[in-house]
Amino acid sequence: MGIFDKLFSSKSKEFTVCAPVAGKVVPIREVSDPTFGQEILGKGVAIHPWGNRIVAPCDGTVEMMFDTGHAVSLTAENGAEVLIHVGLETVTLGGKHFTPHVKNGDRVQKGQLLLEFDRQAIAQEGFDTITPIVICNSDQFSDIHVYADKSVQEGEPVLGLVK
Repeated sequence: MGIFDKLFSSKSKEFTVCAPVAGKVVPIREVSDPTFGQEILGKGVAIHPWGNRIVAPCDGTVEMMFDTGHAVSLTAENGAEVLIHVGLETVTLGGKHFTPHVKNGDRVQKGQLLLEFDRQAIAQEGFDTITPIVICNSDQFSDIHVYADKSVQEGEPVLGLVK
C-alpha cells in the first residue's frame, strides 16, 4: 500500500441520516421559523410530510421524547445529535394529535416507529406541518451533505455527515 492509498483509505466515511417521514425534502433555509431556517440549532433539512409517522433516521438512543410528542432528539451511534421537530409551533398543541411510541433512554434501530401524528388535524388547526431534521452538533462534523429537492420515503438518505 502506497502513501496515497493510506491517505485515501483513512478518509472519513460518510454517516447517513435517513428520512424519518415520507415527503418532499427541502433545504432547511426554506423553513419560516428562524430557529430552524437560520440554522440556529444546527444544519439539516426539512420535509413537507405526506405520512403521519416518524421513524428513527438511524440507529441511536432517544435523548428526549418531548412530553407533548411534537419532537424527539436522538444521539446516533456516530455521536450526531439529531432533532426531529414535527411542524412549527406545534408545542402549543400540548400533545394533541401526537402519540409517542418511545421514551427517554430507549435504544432504537433505523426505521423503528418513534411517534405518530395526525397531519391533517394539525394543518386544520392552522399549523405548518413542515418537519425540520437538525444536526444540533453540526460543528463536530467537517462536512454535512444535504440531499434536498426530492421526494423520499421513510428510510431514504437525506443527510450525509463526515467527521
